[in-house]
Amino acid sequence: LISIYRERIVCCGSNRTERMPTKLAEGKKILESCNTEQELTDRIRIEKRTFLRHRLQNKLANLLFQKESFQASLDIISKLLREVRRLDDKALLVDIHLLESKVYHALKNLSKAKAALVASRMAANAIYCPPLQQASLDAQSGILGAQEGDFKTAYSYFFEAFEGYNGLIPLGDCQQAAHKALKYMLLCKIMSHSVDEMSQVLAAKNVLKYSGPGVKAMTAVAAAFKARDLHQYQATMKEHSPEFKGDSIIQSHLENLYEQMVEQHLTRIIEPYSQVQIEHIAQRINLPKDQVETKLSQMILDKKINATLDQGTQCLIVYDDQLDDRAYPAAISTLENMGKVVEVLFDKWAGKFEKKEEEEKKDKDKDKKDGEKDKDGKEKDGKEKEKKEKKGN
Repeated sequence: LISIYRERIVCCGSNRTERMPTKLAEGKKILESCNTEQELTDRIRIEKRTFLRHRLQNKLANLLFQKESFQASLDIISKLLREVRRLDDKALLVDIHLLESKVYHALKNLSKAKAALVASRMAANAIYCPPLQQASLDAQSGILGAQEGDFKTAYSYFFEAFEGYNGLIPLGDCQQAAHKALKYMLLCKIMSHSVDEMSQVLAAKNVLKYSGPGVKAMTAVAAAFKARDLHQYQATMKEHSPEFKGDSIIQSHLENLYEQMVEQHLTRIIEPYSQVQIEHIAQRINLPKDQVETKLSQMILDKKINATLDQGTQCLIVYDDQLDDRAYPAAISTLENMGKVVEVLFDKWAGKFEKKEEEEKKDKDKDKKDGEKDKDGKEKDGKEKEKKEKKGN
């Protein structure tokens, strides 16, 4: 509460800085008179301090997010967004949508996380965005980009975030945020199979001061990945486990990397064989037999290897890759085209027969009409003769 008061007074300008002690005293009185967060928000609502209440609720939602109470945080965010949109407070909207994106990403709802991030960027484009806030937006964009597998774009976002945090080191926890952004940059290089480019990143002047256990852990992972050695990778993960356990993003991507390395190692072992025992594969890769069997079954279902598991003999039967027979699909396409040609010709001939029938009908109708006219003409001539004869008599 006191930090929010201090921020508010500083934002108001130098003319109001003299009122800071009195404002801080008021904040302390309110804080001492309330025991819970609900009492505090009710007290602030009674005093009609809307700006202060919105900031408090935003900080409370952030604290709930850090404590992994995601649903409670979302409930506060949804109510807060309705009120802030009416007031059109763009600066606060940027923070709220950014927090919403983080919560949805933690809940593995990638589509809603991207939508919230887009809304935050739209609000940020309408106002002046402070460097710290812009760095937070870039970091979240990099996280979502890496989640989608676009590691090159994610690296560029993390680089922008690192530059932003690096320029604000004296302020708060910017050094820790810059160190985290640097680790994410190295992670993107590993995941995009560009391990050789890591030396250029680490040789930069503004990166040298961040060398520590976190950077060493990422370089060790890169070395194990470059060597394609599973045992070295597992030893590295155990050795630097404290650096990875605290960060769920790095941990999830390194797990995916481990699965990729296992698949590559298994394909290398299987490649020279047409039939091989599962126990032999487990000994070669130094993993439990059940784990190897389940992984092989997953690879077969994903069609990464053309093989079957024989449960009776406990063997893997590997088949040769079937060459695509181009004659068969070409013959089918030729027959389909011929069928279309025949249908078109049939339709054309059917149209001609219909035209002939219509012409014959028209000729018959004309003959009938001509016959009727002749009859009418003869009847008229007979009547005229009768009239003339009567006149003559």
